[in-house]
Amino acid sequence: MLPRVADSLSFLYLDIVRVLQDDTGVLAEVSSEHYGRQTVYLPTAALSCVLLGPGTSITAPALTTLARHGTTVLATGAGGVRCYAAAQPASLTTKWLERQARAWAEGGQRLRTATAMYEKRFGPGTVPPGTSLHQLRGMEGQRVKAQYKILAQQHKIGRFRRNYDPSRWEEQDPVNLALSSANTCLYGIVHAAIHSLGMSPALGFVHQGNQQALVYDIADLYKAELTIPLAFSLHSSSHPEAQARRSFRDGLRLFRLLPRIVHDIQDLLDPGSDREAPDPEEELVDLWDPVTGRVPGGTNHANHN
Repeated sequence: MLPRVADSLSFLYLDIVRVLQDDTGVLAEVSSEHYGRQTVYLPTAALSCVLLGPGTSITAPALTTLARHGTTVLATGAGGVRCYAAAQPASLTTKWLERQARAWAEGGQRLRTATAMYEKRFGPGTVPPGTSLHQLRGMEGQRVKAQYKILAQQHKIGRFRRNYDPSRWEEQDPVNLALSSANTCLYGIVHAAIHSLGMSPALGFVHQGNQQALVYDIADLYKAELTIPLAFSLHSSSHPEAQARRSFRDGLRLFRLLPRIVHDIQDLLDPGSDREAPDPEEELVDLWDPVTGRVPGGTNHANHN
């Protein structure tokens, strides 16, 4: 299953397979008692990101081919949940990293991007013009508090208070345990999407001071829709953490979350622009210029002075 997104990026999740290279190309090999040995060739030229789940191994030649085609390879947990490591090809475009760094470094642009993140949570046309970031934080707090109250009433569990205390983990109620577990899964998916774009998870717009700052920023866009209702639905579960992980993973196909995250990130950094991914074979390294922004690389500029 290769979900397509607006910028021509494709994602493929694999688990319990062996990825290797033969004379034809890169293939995934799986063996089973009922069907024997089966192989499926991967469309490496069309893939931007491959997520390798549990039980997966990959050979050096296969990894080299994926890197040559500009494909990011991620080591993840089951279902693509949690991102443990990333191998980014040298040819991966820096387009989105540069946009991220520019928006993060410029105070006005950072404020606009942070404001746009809050507006995505509230919905189009719901934020009055001139609303400050402080007011938006207050609006978000009230929105989440109201959602907690409504869900608590729906599930008849009494008053709920969000509590995250790692030192007293076992003492927390099932909803808090499930919510913490589901949020961790969500962070893994967001981390994978950020890596696939070649961006830095450390440069956030709302959060800061942590290597996961942007991960927390983007994950907050989806909690009210995905993880919070899921956690309340598990209020009577005897194993809320494990059930939250399984339920969240099972719902990923329904929500098509990974392509959606990529689209939302691009929309925040460059709304309304053409997002056609450049061909890594044709994209050359340019030189920075304070006047024009960039000049062609691979050129002798001695005669251009």
